[in-house]
Amino acid sequence: MRTEFRKAVLPGEIRSLMAFDRKVFPPSDLFDAAAWKTYESYWMFVDGVKVGCCAFEKHVDFQEDVRGVNVPRKGSLYISSTGILPKFQSQGLGALLKCWEIAYARHHGFTRIVTNTRKRNLTMIKLNRKFGFRVVRTTPCYYSDPADSTVVMELLLRNKRK
Repeated sequence: MRTEFRKAVLPGEIRSLMAFDRKVFPPSDLFDAAAWKTYESYWMFVDGVKVGCCAFEKHVDFQEDVRGVNVPRKGSLYISSTGILPKFQSQGLGALLKCWEIAYARHHGFTRIVTNTRKRNLTMIKLNRKFGFRVVRTTPCYYSDPADSTVVMELLLRNKRK
């Protein structure tokens, strides 16, 4: 199995990112074009097939659930999206993508990763815990349609880069 991660080229691939989003997430959780422009996004290919995607916001702390906006925080990488197409789920590819996200953060000198997910997304919560993320807080009524809380998780990194 040959795995490759490729940076999405913006603005040219915004429609592809939005189409991918529609295949993975509920309609209420989709990013619009303006949101995609604020993220650094990467495609995950396995044997030449696009199977996953992730998006980052650098040097910010996820605070949308308590302040309405994300706030600057040097050294913090916010993972705003992690997704595997449904037909490729339950094959270990989510773990591979999460491993790559952490390696990306370490390589780029980040000391913290923060992310959030629906409380009912037990698969993602379990995956994050497997990689050492801990729950920072749970905020009720963050998501709508269907209504759900958000679980905010973080991973503190000890970088060896100087």
